[in-house]
Amino acid sequence: MQRAKRPDELLLGPRDPYPVAVHDAAAPLLLTVEHAGRHVPERLANLGLPPEDIDRHIGWDAGAYEIARAMAHRLPAVVIAQRYSRLVIDVNRPKGADDLIPEIADGTHVPANAGLDETARRRRWDEIHRPFHDAVSARCDQNIRALIAIHTYDPQRRSDREVRPWPVGLLWRRDNPLATGLAERLARDDMVLPLGINEPYEIDDASDFTIPMHAETRGLPHVLVEVRNDLVRDAAGVARFADLLARACLDLEVL
Repeated sequence: MQRAKRPDELLLGPRDPYPVAVHDAAAPLLLTVEHAGRHVPERLANLGLPPEDIDRHIGWDAGAYEIARAMAHRLPAVVIAQRYSRLVIDVNRPKGADDLIPEIADGTHVPANAGLDETARRRRWDEIHRPFHDAVSARCDQNIRALIAIHTYDPQRRSDREVRPWPVGLLWRRDNPLATGLAERLARDDMVLPLGINEPYEIDDASDFTIPMHAETRGLPHVLVEVRNDLVRDAAGVARFADLLARACLDLEVL
């Protein structure tokens, strides 16, 4: 029998929230939100950063959780979201990724992430990364027939020379009816033109975890949705994009 860990051996303390939020439903669609929150474990003292840095996109995907919950009400769908800042650990990265626990994020040094030993890294993986993916895996093994990962992105990072023009990006690398169907339907709506296909990022094994691990391995129809975060900074913007995405999903027989 494995020995229970002492409180001083754990990253998360009694006042830290559980890392995973689940909004369940009797629905075949799963919405994941890997960068839903900006919590930092109390023991990490805000990672040595001022709050305004964690409020930036390097800390979380502003508006993504709200979009997912609004979509879930319209469809319905299951939502599984992760509460901790991506600066603590990025749950959409595999274990070997350079930016799993970033020491520098878009030009900003993260003091509490510098020179971490294997024990400190393992605590973040075991207590935050693993519970999120355990929850996603368990739900995918039930009646889920499709997975959509909901993200938002900055119109321009500090490292970018140009503004990213796409209101919405759809990312996938294995053809499936959910991704191609959403692309076809969204391309008809002026609100999301120009529609980004595999923009502003691409899915690959080095920089993505949820879709390769849970959707591709099971053959589930899937897509990663990126909404530009300056368009969803208020409730009206969230509602517009949630309505658009939900209507497009309802049109697809795969759901």
